[in-house]
Amino acid sequence: MSSYTLPIGRPTAGVGPKTAYLVASGDLRLSANRAGWKTQAAVEEAIGRAFADLGWSIVRGHEVDPVKGHGFIDSQRAGLEVFKNIPADAPLIVAEAVWQYSHHVLAGLRTHRGPILTIANFAGEWPGLVGLLGLNGGLTKMGQGYSTIWSVDFTDEWFRAGIAEWTETGTITHDTSHVRPLPALEESQEKLLGEALAIELMTDKAILGVFDEGTMGMYNAIIDDELMNPLGIYKERLSQSALWAEMQTVTDAEAASIGDWLIERGMTFAVGRDEATELTESQLRWQYKMYIALLRIADDFGLDALGIQYQQGLKDLSPASDLAEGLINNVDRPPVTSRDGRRVLWEGKALPLANEADEGVAIDALATHRVWSAMGLDPATTLHDVRWGEDFDGEFVWVFEISGSVPPSHLIDGYAGAVGWRQNPVYFPLGGSTIKGVSHPGEIVWSRVYIEDGALQLDIGRATVVELPAEETERRWQATNPEWPIMHAVLHGVDRNQFMARHKANHANVAYAPDAETADRALLAKAALFARLGVQVHLCGMVTVK
Repeated sequence: MSSYTLPIGRPTAGVGPKTAYLVASGDLRLSANRAGWKTQAAVEEAIGRAFADLGWSIVRGHEVDPVKGHGFIDSQRAGLEVFKNIPADAPLIVAEAVWQYSHHVLAGLRTHRGPILTIANFAGEWPGLVGLLGLNGGLTKMGQGYSTIWSVDFTDEWFRAGIAEWTETGTITHDTSHVRPLPALEESQEKLLGEALAIELMTDKAILGVFDEGTMGMYNAIIDDELMNPLGIYKERLSQSALWAEMQTVTDAEAASIGDWLIERGMTFAVGRDEATELTESQLRWQYKMYIALLRIADDFGLDALGIQYQQGLKDLSPASDLAEGLINNVDRPPVTSRDGRRVLWEGKALPLANEADEGVAIDALATHRVWSAMGLDPATTLHDVRWGEDFDGEFVWVFEISGSVPPSHLIDGYAGAVGWRQNPVYFPLGGSTIKGVSHPGEIVWSRVYIEDGALQLDIGRATVVELPAEETERRWQATNPEWPIMHAVLHGVDRNQFMARHKANHANVAYAPDAETADRALLAKAALFARLGVQVHLCGMVTVK
């Protein structure tokens, strides 16, 4: 017998027939989890009814905490404890009706041997579908098999047929016929441009400044150096504490000049006096200082692109970074000088910035910026949450919303169409202004860089941004987040379920072109760039390439 203290193994629990376990990953913030719990509970009840109709029982893998007032897994440690009591071979459901932090459950999912099914509500107010796409992207990156499905009310035949298939086979088959590999490209100016820009990037290299990685548990949004460096892109890992310190050096007069410039251009702000619930002049002043500080730090390190961790970084110390991020991505923006006042930083240029430090978006934005600039197009890019959508006038129109900021050039009437609203205090205790507005009608290229099978992949397609009646836009805003900018997007040749089944992230990157023909050419050049970099390019939907 050993004289050492050995760990005591846990007994292995059996799994009853026609029984699935259910877990729910949640937010890190207590306020968000409490706010979303009622919706989550209703979704789980609806899922339970659907499985019961098939003769299946669902065992919840963790209890509702009466003190916290919710039943979400709200930390990575909590997730580890939950999975200790879930049989590794059990059929497992991850049910999501809210935004969730994927790393709370990824450790348990990585080693789970039974079939995994991710399920989300397809609704605007509580974005389970957004959380599901982020989680699916993480599972894809780690190479863990899973099935996925979504529903508005969990009673439709499509949803019920899907879970019936999963209970019988452990998988759900989705239609992904809209996806095809990039073919061998004919010689063209666009192919020449894309390949030349790729060679330049690999030869001269570029630096992505990241103010703390891994925001909000988005494991799928961290691109490993071993995959990024061969593209010619290297990370400068920066701390948000350094950003906060730099903000202290910016004078009130410098900050005021930013606000004056924005107001002169026509931007307005819904300002009040209550720091806890309203946007205030003090919050704006700190955001202006952040904008200046970001550009000066980027200048210090010679950065080619930026990313900021966002909500879990400075949220308890500073107003949100949204206003600064939207402005930096815009060509026409308030001038910022070097500390000695001798140089205007990035004068007449946008500096690509990936919101939420999503490094898949950062790679994409950097490449897009170079292609669009070389073609003489507006290089302003932004990510959007794949937030929700519904049919309107016979076609499915997506609601794309970024959580606070877009480049003003993307909006109807530009700065004059931009309004600053306070960020929701449930998520942002210290507030800060968004750049609220409606994206203007036009042609866009959408895309996503992600990891699958240990390699970088690019999904790319075309879409048209449409203008909806004011009352429909307002209805959609009220069904989601009215403080955020909104885009009404119609994807070319990709329906709702095809997109949901395929997309490997909660984010999509977008850039405008002046017309459809130019958008097709820009897409071709961008695809050629990524193909030359060695990224596996997939065309999604109706895409014109030769």
